[in-house]
Amino acid sequence: MSFTIDSARSIFPNTQVANAVPAIVESFNQLIGEDQLALLWFAYTEMGATITPAAMGAANMVFAEKTLTEIKQMPALKQTQVMCDLINHTDTDICHTYASFGTNIKLGFWYQLSEWMKQGIVAPIPEGYKMSAKASDVLQAIRQLEGGQQLSVFQEIVINMGYSPTDGTQKITQPVIPPKNIAPRTKVKIQGIDNVTVLSYMENMNVFDFEASVALFAQNGGLQPPFHEPIVGQESILSYMREECYGLKLLPEQGVSESAAEEFTQIKVTGKVQTAWFGDNVGINLAWRFLIDPQGKIFFLAIDILASPEELLNLSLLR
Repeated sequence: MSFTIDSARSIFPNTQVANAVPAIVESFNQLIGEDQLALLWFAYTEMGATITPAAMGAANMVFAEKTLTEIKQMPALKQTQVMCDLINHTDTDICHTYASFGTNIKLGFWYQLSEWMKQGIVAPIPEGYKMSAKASDVLQAIRQLEGGQQLSVFQEIVINMGYSPTDGTQKITQPVIPPKNIAPRTKVKIQGIDNVTVLSYMENMNVFDFEASVALFAQNGGLQPPFHEPIVGQESILSYMREECYGLKLLPEQGVSESAAEEFTQIKVTGKVQTAWFGDNVGINLAWRFLIDPQGKIFFLAIDILASPEELLNLSLLR
């Protein structure tokens, strides 16, 4: 049997993924626009208390300043209309610009709007407004998630807002910080794992050396982010990393390594990832599922948000 990207997705099939995240996002998408906007405002109001001051800097909001200032200077009714347009995927200049932002900028964009809504600078949700029963249920479901899963829900929600034409929108990527010299890099230690490729991947990602990270992949290797289809090919993977992975801090803890067919090796690592949005306060529980080819290259890597903290400990049962 020859491995394909599709067949590689089945390695470590017992990984317990946080399926509540896509289910809640789908429930949000089924709400009417008015309820979606209200839910965002209420959720950001609650979540904002734990967002770190570094978050907006990490999002590099300079790319969104012109658009945010334009909205800030609009009359209240037009401000509300713009926010509804973003949710409804309306074909407007602002919706086109928003679609070009990376995920961190989109998160920061809505966070800034929510802060201005609280201050009365941008049209707030009317006092005493009550969401529909369906919207209230979605908000309650978000409240019951762990902090890392809450952030994942917001990421999935804001990613698809705005308007992107069928011929594609040129993305504004996060600036790539020049990697630190090899010596100052923090060496990663993973209990149970000594594979050089896996360790190098973690170390490179933590200094945002995405070129070095991608060089660890096979030419036609695949990366499967949480709740998404695989991204195939080094060039496509590099574009994804530059857009979505800036500001992440990977904290792998333990792993298992097993021989697979055709001299491949499959490795599962569990741990956490921290983002600038919550800093050290919230870690997203992750599993990294690697399939390493006979040449020591990453043929496939799936990244899964885990269903519960207990899943971090399940590797001990596999040994």
